[in-house]
Amino acid sequence: MADDEVICEKRGAAGFITLNRPQALNALTHAMVRAIAAALDGWEHDPAIERVVITGAGERAFCAGGDVRALYDQGRAGDHGAQMRFWFDEYRLNHRIRTYPKPYVALIGALVMGGGVGVSLHGSHRVAGERFVFAMPEVSIGFFPDVGASYFLPRLPGRLGAWAGLTGGRFSAGDACALGLASSYTPPGRWAELAERLTQPGSTQAIIAATSASPPPPALPGESLVIGHCFSSASLEDIVVRLDHAAAGGSAFAASAAASMRRNSPLSMAIALMQMERGASQSFAQAMQMEYRIVSRICRAHDFYEGVRALIIDKDQAPHWQPSASGGLDPAMVAGYFAPLPGGDLNFAPLPAPAQLQ
Repeated sequence: MADDEVICEKRGAAGFITLNRPQALNALTHAMVRAIAAALDGWEHDPAIERVVITGAGERAFCAGGDVRALYDQGRAGDHGAQMRFWFDEYRLNHRIRTYPKPYVALIGALVMGGGVGVSLHGSHRVAGERFVFAMPEVSIGFFPDVGASYFLPRLPGRLGAWAGLTGGRFSAGDACALGLASSYTPPGRWAELAERLTQPGSTQAIIAATSASPPPPALPGESLVIGHCFSSASLEDIVVRLDHAAAGGSAFAASAAASMRRNSPLSMAIALMQMERGASQSFAQAMQMEYRIVSRICRAHDFYEGVRALIIDKDQAPHWQPSASGGLDPAMVAGYFAPLPGGDLNFAPLPAPAQLQ
């Protein structure tokens, strides 16, 4: 089983899921998504399984996202059906995790981004470790913050969600615990003990608490005034102007955020900003349906492929976005990414409707 991309096994009172692609930072493939969903189905009514635990192999990452290269290759080949089947199953899995009737414990010991967030953050218990780093950097490759980011980012205080979604800014373990992205912190040296305790029957919360400790201090509160002021605007151009003004006043943090926004896809950032506005009042299911609408269109647009080419394939770090600046964006065109799908929206019924996978 060590060669499997994901290992799903029973260990005592727990069903353990191990993302097992350490050489690829445990990036999610479609087969992994389907295997996790099947395991959750099998364990839901198994009386011997009290909880589900998910972790990542290796020390570098819990999960750095979805298998972007595979999605890129499928899109370049015109196989949008294969792409949409992945996102259909992935988004349904995210919703499944959030509504799962048994405790779902994510052991996030290192980097978690993109699709990795989708299989961890929506669980009932999210344990951060010392090397925990959380980010949603999708706008840097012409994509958008998905896997439920439309729901949880707008609910962060002080416009932190807008900052994270537009810049790909990172949260430390201390930040994540302070904000509720992580529900507890386990220090180095106690992870093996925690994993072993989770195989035993009993209260999941009590088991986690037995190895928990106070998290490191958060880093972001010192930048809260800059973030709150600069990212409160509904205009990308105005946000950058505000950041430049703060940078001129001596804020290195603002200068870094402005530089990130100048590198990122203007279209992706406009979509992300609209997600923050709309997702703030949506249920989780509605947010996932909105993201499915967006992804069905962004996979047929230019910037995703150009971003992956520039940052992942050719690595020239010089993407040619269309449009090249936020001033060239038509608001109606951006809003079109959020329009209902002619074939019907994402659903969470036990069996998918084939028409929605085209």
